[in-house]
Amino acid sequence: MATEGPGQVSGKPDGEWLRVHPASPFIRGWVALAAIGYFFGRDTFERLLQGRPLMDDMFAGRVPFLVAGGGLVLLLSVLGFIMTWYFTRYQVAEGYVRVNTGFLFKQQRQARLDRVQAIDIVQPLLARVFGLAELKFEVADAGESAVRLAYLRIDDARQLRATILARAAGLEPDPERPEAALPEAPEFPVLAVPPSRLVGSLLLSEQSFFVVLGAVASVVLSTITDNRSFYFYLIPAVLGLAAAYWGSFNKGYNFTAAISPDGIRLRYGLLDTQAQTLPPGRIQALKVTQPPLWRIFGWYRMQVNVAGYGGPGSNGEAASRTTILPVGVLADVMRMLSLVLPDPGTADPARVFGAGLTGLAPAGAVSGAETPAGVSSGGAPDGGFVTSPRRVRLLAPLGWRRNGFAATDTALLIRSGRLWRELVVVPHQRTQSMALHQGPLARRFRVADLVLHTTAGPVSPRVIQAGLDEARALFDAQAARAREARKRQTSEQWLAQVAQVAQVVPEATADRHTPDHPQNHEEGPQHG
Repeated sequence: MATEGPGQVSGKPDGEWLRVHPASPFIRGWVALAAIGYFFGRDTFERLLQGRPLMDDMFAGRVPFLVAGGGLVLLLSVLGFIMTWYFTRYQVAEGYVRVNTGFLFKQQRQARLDRVQAIDIVQPLLARVFGLAELKFEVADAGESAVRLAYLRIDDARQLRATILARAAGLEPDPERPEAALPEAPEFPVLAVPPSRLVGSLLLSEQSFFVVLGAVASVVLSTITDNRSFYFYLIPAVLGLAAAYWGSFNKGYNFTAAISPDGIRLRYGLLDTQAQTLPPGRIQALKVTQPPLWRIFGWYRMQVNVAGYGGPGSNGEAASRTTILPVGVLADVMRMLSLVLPDPGTADPARVFGAGLTGLAPAGAVSGAETPAGVSSGGAPDGGFVTSPRRVRLLAPLGWRRNGFAATDTALLIRSGRLWRELVVVPHQRTQSMALHQGPLARRFRVADLVLHTTAGPVSPRVIQAGLDEARALFDAQAARAREARKRQTSEQWLAQVAQVAQVVPEATADRHTPDHPQNHEEGPQHG
């Protein structure tokens, strides 16, 4: 890696400490500058609009001191920005990316390249105006972004991302041309979400349903009691809904997905744009959901757990970063599944995954009895899913025929929900630990829940109300599958085994989820 100027990455030897763009502190601190201007200029601006003298007579003699004080504060702020820029440096060398910050209190953050989970290019609105971008590196052992580089020129940010991804893959510079920049990997478009579908999904969301329900209740109560004050209770709900709508639309606008040799690339955003590079082998678990009103158009949402992305959507940014498909049809879901799980582990993926998304056990079936627990029998009814036993229909009258699990050679599939449909997919090697849960009622009906532990995120894998014998058998079988899957992992470098991942444009995966690309592997944690 090398540089020709501040923030650039071409022309200097590898391992040299580089600086971010000089405008970076001003883009980060523009709010502070605006606050200073507002504090010192608000009164003068108001007087100008009202046609009054710009300064009272009592303050006229103090004007030089006020101007000097304001100038001093502004000068100190700008000097602080400059010092912040000067002492912020980064380096990519010896298998690490390092960032040094601070001039009074120094801090160094670093991340191992072979532990990088994902790399994001983020462009807030002001940064887009200046053609700059921020790089975020997620690592497995960080609850927040381990390394943030703000800001670089957009072309330099892309080049640095390509360099880091190539180093994570184990690629080294050409010995004859050590200063040559590594090229960015090509990409092939997979899908795009039309804005009209995004708007429709927001209007048919759960929030809209409850707001409409609240509005109907307010009208009824106002009519019965002849009291109009019930309408005022809708104002906070409408304001909150409008803010939620705008946040979801802003984050999901212009959503596109593409595949490249370094992973899945996601782009989205209206004002603030973001470009994620998500290696399929780093995804710990995946969830496909379908709210009731979305079933009218056959829409689905897909979310994932990725180490380093943190908890289950504590804020809007976390929710958007863990969403790999905000709204899509079945063909889009199958495309994304083929990227996340290149080897489905079954000869009939359309049948098995289709049963996971929309399947329902026959009303007269004795679920969990004919099929051995933990074994996916492709010829069995309902895609080989083992569902809750008939005896729990009193506990889950709507869900007992829907709740179930199936195992392929590469992943465990867990489905649940009769109204809010959900399918969870956990690759075997991502199973970190498991636990059997059984409450008083579950003991009475001889059922148990099996909880699979993965990294924090929006996906919480849980087999609901499985027969006790089936749950115990699944516990042992899944432990063995996870152990065998981890033995087949050969490298921490998550790109070393997927060099041909984008040789075939994945448009053909719309009709059939097939193992077009070799399986990604990573050394996972030991099974607990």
